[in-house]
Amino acid sequence: METKFRISDEDGIHARPATALVNTANKFKGAESFAEANGKKVTLKSILGVLSLGLEKGDYITLSVQGENAAEALQALTDVMVKEGLGEVDA
Repeated sequence: METKFRISDEDGIHARPATALVNTANKFKGAESFAEANGKKVTLKSILGVLSLGLEKGDYITLSVQGENAAEALQALTDVMVKEGLGEVDA
C-alpha cells in the first residue's frame, strides 16, 4: 500500500516533522514503512534515513507500508503529513 505526496511545507521535511513520521511508523511493530523520493528509498523507522532524503517544498515523496496493519499504519502516516501541513496527497 502506498500514497504519494507533494511537499507543501515551506521548510520541507526537517527534524520536527521527520520525528513525527518516525514516531508514528514505530507505533506499528508488525508493519514495514518506507519513504521514497528522488530515487532513494529509506525506512520510516529511522530519523536519519528520512532526513537524508533532503526533501524541500515542491518535492514528491511516496510513503509505503507492508505487513501487519498496513492500511492503519498508512492512514496514520497520511494524517501526520496532512495535519502537520507537510504535504498534500498527490492524486
